Amino acid sequence: MDNENSVNQTAVDHKPANSGMATAAFILGLVNLIFWLVPFFGFPIGVVAIILGALSLKAANRWAAITGIVVGAITLILTLINAVLGALMFM
Repeated sequence: MDNENSVNQTAVDHKPANSGMATAAFILGLVNLIFWLVPFFGFPIGVVAIILGALSLKAANRWAAITGIVVGAITLILTLINAVLGALMFM
């Protein structure tokens, strides 16, 4: 009986722990497609999407991590451009 329990236990422990972080990076990247227009919100959301995506590259849903990194980086660049142009308008 001990052998059966150890086999079942290893099957349960096989799921990668970073799967939720990859999904969170993907969702934050998509959310930041809207919030990049407001630099106060767009900057932190973009940074968190990139960090979570980088930490979860070895997850089962690697596509979500990569998409979170790419979309987070694009929207972070757009946020910085928007912030600079907004600051230059008031000079």
